[in-house]
Amino acid sequence: MLYSLFEYLDKAYDIPGTGVFQYISFRAGMALIVSLFVTMITGKRVIRFLQKKQVGENIRDLGLEGQISKQGTPTMGGLIIVAAIVIPALLFARLDNIYIILMLISTVWLCAIGFIDDYIKVFRKDKKGLHGRFKIIGQITLGIIVGTTLYFHEEVVIREKIDFPTEQVTANELLELDRLVRPDSPFPVETQKSTKTTIPFFKDNEFDYARLLAFMGEGYERWAFLVFIPIVILIITAVSNGANITDGLDGLATGTSAIIGVTLGILAYVSGNVLFADYLNIMYIPHTGELVIFIAAFVGACVGFLWYNSYPAQVFMGDTGSLTLGGIIAVFAIVIRKELLIPILCGVFFIESLSVIIQVTWFKITRKRFGEGRRIFRMAPLHHHFQMKGLHEAKIVQRFFIVGIILAVFSVITLKLR
Repeated sequence: MLYSLFEYLDKAYDIPGTGVFQYISFRAGMALIVSLFVTMITGKRVIRFLQKKQVGENIRDLGLEGQISKQGTPTMGGLIIVAAIVIPALLFARLDNIYIILMLISTVWLCAIGFIDDYIKVFRKDKKGLHGRFKIIGQITLGIIVGTTLYFHEEVVIREKIDFPTEQVTANELLELDRLVRPDSPFPVETQKSTKTTIPFFKDNEFDYARLLAFMGEGYERWAFLVFIPIVILIITAVSNGANITDGLDGLATGTSAIIGVTLGILAYVSGNVLFADYLNIMYIPHTGELVIFIAAFVGACVGFLWYNSYPAQVFMGDTGSLTLGGIIAVFAIVIRKELLIPILCGVFFIESLSVIIQVTWFKITRKRFGEGRRIFRMAPLHHHFQMKGLHEAKIVQRFFIVGIILAVFSVITLKLR
């Protein structure tokens, strides 16, 4: 909203200072600040409101140290996170950008699913919450919306190789992320529709999902959506549930998401910038630079919420927050064509989910074979395994943060590590 306002003021009245809103770096910084401000201002008020309404977490006794003391801690704090993401995005991002629209829809959609789940748990006193099948249906529906939009929308295009007369373009023009693909640009960049994505570690690091249908013969490319949309659904479902599973210790999911968000911001910036995409020899995706503003708000929301969510937590995000954070990360990675980096970048989510799958699978196999179920981990997800080994909750979270930072750095260097 503010972008359109200041663009009008700059063009109509040439007011000094209004032109600064053209720069993504400025708007991203403002989005980060406003996001932090929203969480810090609304945090205490929301916590008091939740306490007044007795919207507290029902803790199931698993025999873990310090677990019972968390009984009654306000939950559904994910509403704070969502507000701190949506408000700055509406204020500072270009609302005519299809990627921003898609991210806002994803945020509100997953927040609604998580909110219903938390509402059933808290107010209906049903610990199971929203039935699993309805969660999956909601996630699949969002996947269909995202996948269909990315496949069919005319503004969703890529440019593999950049070839333009750089001697005629100033440095400022190069750094304006969208300038070279606007209709009025003197140096338009040729773009194309594609289902290509980025594969880490390979020199020729692009893969077209349409190739999976090559067996269909000539013209198979037009059926690529039959592969692309299910993959989008799978990624959104897996990552959002992975974040939900990770949200078991104070600050763990929040801090890990912030680390992932910073990395996604870097990847979005270089992918949406003509100059950096050319230098790094990576896929150039027009208009994705605007996503830096959204992810700045995302990081600010996570860091601000961590103020109240770090050990000992004053509020829990609930499924309202965890499903939303995971879904945002998944959709964002898909949009910038870095979804195949998710097992590395979201390694903490991945290993947490994997530990549950391994534990449950092994328990069922051994129960069928030996008559009693056996466990590989003392408890799943993995963070509870370390708790059972006697590690303090805060230490586990800090070490997971360190692992998350290492994985984030490794994800960035894959841009050149081929």
